[in-house]
Amino acid sequence: MKIRPGFLLELVVNFLLPWLAYRLARPHVGETGALIASAVPPLVWSAIELVRFRRVDALSAMVIVGIVLSIGAMALGGSPRMLLLRESLVSGAVGVAFLLSLPMRRPLIFYLARATVAREMEGGAAHFEALWRERPGLASAMRMMTLVWGVGLTAETALRAWMALTWPIERFLVVSPFIGYGIYAGLGLWTLWYRKTMRRSVEASAQASGIVS
Repeated sequence: MKIRPGFLLELVVNFLLPWLAYRLARPHVGETGALIASAVPPLVWSAIELVRFRRVDALSAMVIVGIVLSIGAMALGGSPRMLLLRESLVSGAVGVAFLLSLPMRRPLIFYLARATVAREMEGGAAHFEALWRERPGLASAMRMMTLVWGVGLTAETALRAWMALTWPIERFLVVSPFIGYGIYAGLGLWTLWYRKTMRRSVEASAQASGIVS
């Protein structure tokens, strides 16, 4: 896949700008105020998307939910272990959301994929909707990806929560990043492998159909 300008802009707005807003605001308004400031870029982006395309940006919504969860976790207390737990809330919430969306007509990854395609090509959302209706394999693949990412993110949160509550803080700080990045890397590699497998399957089916016809 080529990295398109729209995708890069989406990453900047939803990840780089919130981080910059947080870092710039924290010395002046404290951590809570800085978290609120970090929500401004994705909120503005979502408002622009709503005005232009009459839809809410899915990735921005997830980022905003994560920020809100972080602010809510601060209200639970400022103990060291609670602060360690707070780091896992976002990925855990996303994982649970993935799993809860499985019984729905369209799982959560469908909306993330459609939003990405819509930015990459003119009429991308309608094209993706058509593919969803015409290719049952796409729906099955999206549900499988939703399941795997939901289980992976939820398991990562549960493991890190157990570590934060039972391990010495120093050990957690050393080991936890390797656990988190390792799980994300594993999920990413699995996704690449699964996409290639599905693509080969679709190509093989297309060739078989051509031979039959």
